[in-house]
Amino acid sequence: MKNLPSHTQQLLPDIRAPHPLNWLTLANQQRYRILILILSDLIALAGAWLIARYWNQFYSPIPPELDWWNWLGLPSLFWIFGAVTLIFFGYGGLYSASLRNQNYIRSAKIISLVYLLSLVVSYFYDPKLDPPRSLFFTAWVSSVVMVLGFRLLITLIFGQIYTKQKEVSVFVIASASRLKKLSQILQKRSCYKIVGAALASTANSPATLRAILQSEAVEVLAEDLPQTALASTLYWNLRRAGVALRLLPSSREILYRRGVPEIFAGLPTLRVQTSSMVGWDYRVKRGLDCLGALIGIILLSPLFLGVAILIQLSSPGSVFFCQERIGLHGKVFQMWKFRTMVPNAAQLQAQLEAQNESGDGVLFKIKNDPRIIRFGHFLRKSSIDELPQLFNVLIGQMSLVGPRPLPLRDVERFEEWHHIRHQVLPGITGLWQISGRSDIEDFSDAARLDLYYIDNWSLNLDLDILVETVRIVLFGKGAY
Repeated sequence: MKNLPSHTQQLLPDIRAPHPLNWLTLANQQRYRILILILSDLIALAGAWLIARYWNQFYSPIPPELDWWNWLGLPSLFWIFGAVTLIFFGYGGLYSASLRNQNYIRSAKIISLVYLLSLVVSYFYDPKLDPPRSLFFTAWVSSVVMVLGFRLLITLIFGQIYTKQKEVSVFVIASASRLKKLSQILQKRSCYKIVGAALASTANSPATLRAILQSEAVEVLAEDLPQTALASTLYWNLRRAGVALRLLPSSREILYRRGVPEIFAGLPTLRVQTSSMVGWDYRVKRGLDCLGALIGIILLSPLFLGVAILIQLSSPGSVFFCQERIGLHGKVFQMWKFRTMVPNAAQLQAQLEAQNESGDGVLFKIKNDPRIIRFGHFLRKSSIDELPQLFNVLIGQMSLVGPRPLPLRDVERFEEWHHIRHQVLPGITGLWQISGRSDIEDFSDAARLDLYYIDNWSLNLDLDILVETVRIVLFGKGAY
C-alpha cells in the first residue's frame, strides 16, 4: 500500500465494507430461498396469532388502546411483532443464502426476546395497561412452535432440492501435501466441481484472489492458512465478492472459536470459559432422547409388526439381530436391529473378508453382500432395520444422535486417536450418516466427522442432524 499515491488510497474502500451489488450477485436460487424463508416465517407467525386470537376470544379481547388497525384480518399488534421479529432474524443471520444449517434454537431465542421486550415497552407505554395474558402466552408459545416447524419443513424440502441442483464450483487452497487428497475427496462427490487450486502459503496474495474470481468459484475450501498479524485479507476479499469461505479447522482453531475476546495486560486475547449452566443442555438432550424414543416406539409399533412378518416370510430365524457394539468409554453393550441377513451371517463374514470394499479395512462393507435376505435390501436402504435401537436409547445405552457404535471387529483395527469418539454416548444417527454414509471409504474421514460433532455439539446441531437424517432416509442415499 505504501507504493500507492495518497489520493488512490483514499478512493479504496474499507475491506470490510459491503459490496454494493451483494444482493444482485446472489444466484436466483439463493434469492428465492431467502424470500421463501422470510415468507414462511411470516406465515408461521400469522398462524400463531390466529391460533392465539381464537383461544383468546374465550377470555378477554385486545384492549382498544393496543388495537390501532386491522389488515388482512390480523390486528396491528401482530404486524408490529412480525416486523420486529423478521428484522431481528435478519440481524441474527437467519436469512443467509444457505439453508443447510438453519439455527433453530436461535430462532426460538429471538422470538422469546421480542415477546419479553414487548412487556417492557408496554409498561413504559402505559403502566396501567394490562395486555391479555392468554393472548400473550398463547401467541408466544405458538410462534415458537410454528416458526420452528415451518423452518424444519423448509430445510427438509430445500435440502432435497439442493442435492439436485447443478455442481458447486469450488476453489481449493491447501498445502502441497494435502491438495491432491482434498481434490480426490471432492471429485468423488458429483455435486462439486474443482475450478482451481492454490498453495496455502499464497492464500492472501493478490494473484490468488484474481485466480479465485476468474475461476467464478462459488466457494473456497481452505486448510492450513498462514498466520497473519491482522485480519485475513483472503476472508474479507471473498466476503466482499460474495464468495463463501470454508475452513477445515484444526483443534487450535476450535478453541479459538470458543474464546471470548478480551484485552489482557494490553494484549488481545481469547478467554475460554465454561458456562454457568454447564450440563443442563445435556440433561435436556437426554430428556428429549427418552421422550423421542418412547413416542417413536409407540407410533411405530404397527410398522414393527409388519417388518417382523416380512422377515419371517423371507428367512427362518429370529426377527431381531443382536450384536455386541462398543459404546460409551469403550463399554460393550448389545445393540438391536431387525435381521436383514441369514442367521449365520457372522460366521460367513470371515470368508468374505477378502471382498471387503472399505478403503482402509477398518469397516466391513460389500455393496452386493450375498448374506442379505429377501426384503433385507429394502430394510437397509430405508434404515428401517435400525429402528429397534430406540429401545437402546430408552434404556440409556445410546442416544438419538451421536457417533455410530461399531462392532468389536472394527474397533480392534482403530488407530489410537479414533477412540476419542467413545467419549460420548453413541447414537442411531450422526454426522457420519448424513455426510455420505456408506459412500465414505476411509474410516479416518468418518472419525473426523465424529470428532467435529463432539467439539461442536449443541442441541441445535442435533436437531439439524435429525432433520437431514429424515431427508436422507426418505430418499435412501448412501445406504446398502
